[in-house]
Amino acid sequence: MDRVARTEAGGYRDRLLAGAVSCLQEKGYARTTARDLVAASGTNLASIGYHFGSKDALLNEAIAAFFEQWTERVEQTLFAGRPGSARELLELAMRALIDVFEELRPQLVLCVEGFPAALRAPALKEKLAESYARCRTAGADMLRRAGEQFGVELPVEPEVLVSVLVAISDGLMLQWLLDPAATPDAGQVVAALAALSGLIA
Repeated sequence: MDRVARTEAGGYRDRLLAGAVSCLQEKGYARTTARDLVAASGTNLASIGYHFGSKDALLNEAIAAFFEQWTERVEQTLFAGRPGSARELLELAMRALIDVFEELRPQLVLCVEGFPAALRAPALKEKLAESYARCRTAGADMLRRAGEQFGVELPVEPEVLVSVLVAISDGLMLQWLLDPAATPDAGQVVAALAALSGLIA
């Protein structure tokens, strides 16, 4: 493949992913067709098969890409500040997970709509499970590096902490989509966790 062809192929893949995100946000997982994807991306039907194998594989990749991008945002937030305690480190992480809901609303809807679809689509279920696994691994690594860099001693194993933080974020994401005004922010969540810790210590 010559340089022009390689450039075009790479451009088509990116355009297909962008088109898939647009379609998923507008129509949802079940209602998005291959022709919708072609129209949104300005590509052609053959390019879907060439780059992703199928329409469903393209949609699955688009959903997984959002998880990856969100994980990267969390990392940038953690290492942009200088927390002096485990609580400050936790609050930084929660800001990147919770206080961004308004900014990420279209992607959150896309994410939530992917869950019921995954229950009936083994390939999507596997893709989302892989995304969560990468998120846990990356998150644990971030916390270890942050703890070492800032001299913060983590109160529990990083893998356990990341799983709990993701569960809290996912649950609050659902609450926020239904009733934003009643959903606590990162500071309130950390305060609540600290209060619970005092009750059960």
